[in-house]
Amino acid sequence: MTVKKAFDLGGRKAIVTGGSRGLGLQIAEALGEMGAELVIAARRPEELDQAVMHLAAQGVTAHGIPADLGRPEGVSKLADAALERLGHCDILVNNAGATWGAPAEDHPLEAWLKLLSLNLTGMFLLTQAIGKRSMIPRGYGRVLNLASIAGLRGSTGEGSHTIAYNTTKGGVVNFTRALAGEWGPHGITVNALAPGFFPSKMTQATLDKIGEDIKARTPLRRLGDDEDLKGAAVLFCSDAGKHITGQILAVDGGMTAV
Repeated sequence: MTVKKAFDLGGRKAIVTGGSRGLGLQIAEALGEMGAELVIAARRPEELDQAVMHLAAQGVTAHGIPADLGRPEGVSKLADAALERLGHCDILVNNAGATWGAPAEDHPLEAWLKLLSLNLTGMFLLTQAIGKRSMIPRGYGRVLNLASIAGLRGSTGEGSHTIAYNTTKGGVVNFTRALAGEWGPHGITVNALAPGFFPSKMTQATLDKIGEDIKARTPLRRLGDDEDLKGAAVLFCSDAGKHITGQILAVDGGMTAV
């Protein structure tokens, strides 16, 4: 197999949650460029419509399915609709997530439970459904989870009051490792990307306050951009990564290395 062929995703079917903007859309662009047909899911239909049009302008076949993955019934509806549209699923990218900022001693229970429901339980239920109904029966699959450097270590300083987010992303890290061990015999790889700081709607408030300080503390002296996850995502989702599983790759400009 040539290297070019190893990265090719022609004929593959992929689901990307939180795929209407930000990091999810970046990954959708990459998978689509390499030939995959996509279902992208998000809560807001208008944002999905815009993303589908954006991808179509790049020559990517994508279908938008509105879904609230913080609710079990929303996960079930997405799994049904995506498999009906695609026929099967080769690649599942679990990107949908949320954050909440509050000191640990004052963190609202409602917010804690919201993040657990979306960032962990929704990811588990969708992966379970797609694995059981499509990947395991076909003996092939690529699961790519979006963790975060916030799940690799604690945090201090201004903008660090995100205990529920950090906790759930730490859960994504070990979910990835545990599932890789369990589903490896089915021909399914399970890996995760752990992004550092990328400009997005989720990170805007933090970057407005301490963005320059973050860049100064990052060895490459920059934030992530619209291209920085694409190559790694394609590696993990293609046959180029067929012998990589249970791994967490920090894409953070070196921040966790120092």
